[in-house]
Amino acid sequence: MDMQQTDPLSATFAALADPTRRAILARLAQGETSVKDLAAPFDMSQPAISKHLRVLERAGLIEQGRQAQWRPRRLQAGPLREIADWVNQYRRHWEESFERLDAYLREVGEPQEQGHGEHDDSDANRPG
Repeated sequence: MDMQQTDPLSATFAALADPTRRAILARLAQGETSVKDLAAPFDMSQPAISKHLRVLERAGLIEQGRQAQWRPRRLQAGPLREIADWVNQYRRHWEESFERLDAYLREVGEPQEQGHGEHDDSDANRPG
């Protein structure tokens, strides 16, 4: 799938699908750095790292700066914000689901909590 022809949200999700690219983004969240420093923790070739960086650049997640001879990469937060906004559309749904689950678990747990008195017959058949 060519990410240049893909909608931005899909390009961002595709870029985030790879653990190496997520690790690169995590490092860039600490501040801009060189390709050499980004590549250091990974056991892969420079061309392989460059390919990951191109995917992240095409998705708009990182950009290349220019400071004299140094070309640091830096994180671009816009696409991540778009993902957060997209996920937030579903927040009400999962919060309501958790509230229903919580209410159900409280309802199911009430009879058990009431049955812990001295005259509890639920243990009558238990060998003792």
